[in-house]
Amino acid sequence: MEKKEEVIISEEQLAREKKQILEAYKFMLRAARPRLRGDDSSLIKRAFEFALDAHQGMRRKSGEPYIFHPIEVAEIVAENMQLDATSIVAALLHDVVEDVETITLEDIKREFGEDVALIVDGVTKVKSDKYSIDLTISQQAESFRKMLLGLSSDLRVIYVKLADRLHNMRTLASMKEEQQRKIASETIYIYAPMAHRLGLYKIKSELEDLHLKYVNRAAYDEIAQKLKETKADRDKFIEAFIAPLKERLTESGFQYRIYGRPKSIYSIFNKLQNQKIPFEQIYDLFAIRIIIDKKYREDERKKEKEDCWRIYSIVTDLYFPSPERLREWITQPRPNGYESLHTTVMSPAGKWVEVQIRTKRMDEIAELGYAAHWKYKEHGKNAKDVKETSTDEFLRNIREMQQQNPEMSALEFITLFRRNFHKEEVFVFTPKGKLIHMALGATVLDFAFEIHSEVGLKCLGAKVNGKLVPLNYEMHNGDQIEIMTSKQAKPNQDWMRYAKSGKAISKIKEFLRAEKKLAIEKGKEELAQKFAHLKITWDEAHQTQMRLFLNYTSNSNLFYEAGMGQVTTKDVEAFKKYLERKEAKDEEKARKREENTKEKDKNPQKITKGDAIVIGDTTGLAYSFGKCCNPVLGDDVFGFVTIHEGVKIHRNDCPNAVNMRANYGHRITKAIWQTKQQQTYFISEIKMIGNDRIGLVRDVTQMISNDLQVNIASLSIGLTDSNIFEGNIKLFVRDIQHLYSLMQQLKTIDGVVKVIRHDKESDIAELND
Repeated sequence: MEKKEEVIISEEQLAREKKQILEAYKFMLRAARPRLRGDDSSLIKRAFEFALDAHQGMRRKSGEPYIFHPIEVAEIVAENMQLDATSIVAALLHDVVEDVETITLEDIKREFGEDVALIVDGVTKVKSDKYSIDLTISQQAESFRKMLLGLSSDLRVIYVKLADRLHNMRTLASMKEEQQRKIASETIYIYAPMAHRLGLYKIKSELEDLHLKYVNRAAYDEIAQKLKETKADRDKFIEAFIAPLKERLTESGFQYRIYGRPKSIYSIFNKLQNQKIPFEQIYDLFAIRIIIDKKYREDERKKEKEDCWRIYSIVTDLYFPSPERLREWITQPRPNGYESLHTTVMSPAGKWVEVQIRTKRMDEIAELGYAAHWKYKEHGKNAKDVKETSTDEFLRNIREMQQQNPEMSALEFITLFRRNFHKEEVFVFTPKGKLIHMALGATVLDFAFEIHSEVGLKCLGAKVNGKLVPLNYEMHNGDQIEIMTSKQAKPNQDWMRYAKSGKAISKIKEFLRAEKKLAIEKGKEELAQKFAHLKITWDEAHQTQMRLFLNYTSNSNLFYEAGMGQVTTKDVEAFKKYLERKEAKDEEKARKREENTKEKDKNPQKITKGDAIVIGDTTGLAYSFGKCCNPVLGDDVFGFVTIHEGVKIHRNDCPNAVNMRANYGHRITKAIWQTKQQQTYFISEIKMIGNDRIGLVRDVTQMISNDLQVNIASLSIGLTDSNIFEGNIKLFVRDIQHLYSLMQQLKTIDGVVKVIRHDKESDIAELND
């Protein structure tokens, strides 16, 4: 988090702050004490004093002493994550190397040991000097990769980083708006999914809520207010729902806790966006949680599961269940270790209610995620000696991904890494009956690589439940998969469309990259021979000219196609004739230029400057509007510096905004509309959905062109199999009010069900150009 310059503080305030700092430290220490052993307390005190001295005089944007931040981060590590003393020490020291030039990692290692130094290094950002110059490099992605490679050695790296990010998000109010959006975008892009993958559901939900608070404050406040207004009715409903459950659970002799758990604001926002319904029509604003308040011995796991099913039986005796919405994660936990039994039942009031059933042990795992496995299994045992879980496999994949693809850019690495963040999974079986977890939507090709890299690379086909299927077949729960291999089989470019998992894509890319390198070398050698035969100079200028002549995007692609036999001797002969014609034309042009020197316009063509947008603090800079979100006057916007096309203006709620801010925050610039400008029309695209009828298209076009006097740039309307029409219309509008008024008018047409702005999600590489 950015610091303020040192300011003059009164002696009285300094004394008051010193007292507050000590109180915060003692509060953190109390949270940590149940898990401390031996000399842990003195080690933590030494780390606190070291950090206090290192951050002396530093203040946050809010004006408070900077030391409060590492103390709060350590408190989150101790209280919310319940980690060991090493993690707490690293949390206290996590910013000292980054912020204090005179302190090095060697100093940390010497004073506090190698483990602490490794964690501190993992959460320290990479230096930013070169990133302000090279637009193609993402400092944020490089820092993410550094952190992720650190966590593959010690998972505590990401726990400290998540605690750091959580506290930064909690104290984001003092930052400038664009900085808030950048940090919030990073959070939703990588940190919230990571918290989910590690099973830290409370932290994940808080990060998501805080993200929404800073990127869409109006929506956040509206949902929060409506939750507050409906709390009394909700509490009354929950009390009536759980009353008969309490009676039956007590009669059955269970020790238990039962309560209603509200859904997060972010999850409610997503429902509103995805289902396009008002708040009042969302009924699952909460879930009922039943926790069996009993400790089961290791040899009582079978009884633990049986008790969960007994409670399920009680719930479904009282309330009718929906069979389609049963979720059983006690026999086969989720990849992050989550264990619970979920069912959805119909209440007497006619509303569906989700009920979650788990034991005390399962609840601890649900709250702490992988950290619950991190605890010492016995006194004195190393904290890293934990039970093997799917998260260990997840971390191995990170190491392998980088080791096998050393040339991979940081952005590619992060993209592949994020593919492992799947919230839903399918359970499939090998021919011998081994159960394999795969992401929902994974194909049999992903399964082949999951079994072994060599199996994937030699995959010829697959059988699912005894029947042949194509490589892009998406697996379903219970499928039994048999992979067929061949020594002659090898990946091709189509496999990139079939693969969904980060592991499969990484292996396929590695193979194709090696194949392409060989083909480029072969093609370069063959082309050089053809050039020599036709007496064409073999230099970079002629290579580039031939590439342009044959319409290839790069010289490497030219060599690759030549190596694959796609560039023939006839192509080179045609290129030579082209050079001869070009040389004659160039001579003629040179002669004409010499004759017309005095008439020549010496002013080069200028890029038309924009007059509607102020970029940064400057007017008149060249810009264009992003086609992914088509901003119009009145939209909240920002600028994104591209590599080849100058500044692109995007809406703040552009579907690609998170991606741009999370990966290229240093290329985001402020953009605001001019208050005084000439009348300008903007292209905006809307999507209409409704029930088809005769004359509907005529009514739509008539209302737009005749009644509303709006010009149509393009119109595309089609029918789905269920006779639902979907239309995309590009219109010329004056501003946001004009657009919204138009959309409201279109909703009044008979048959039209929905009218929304149509945006397009783009790949980050496409946005860069």
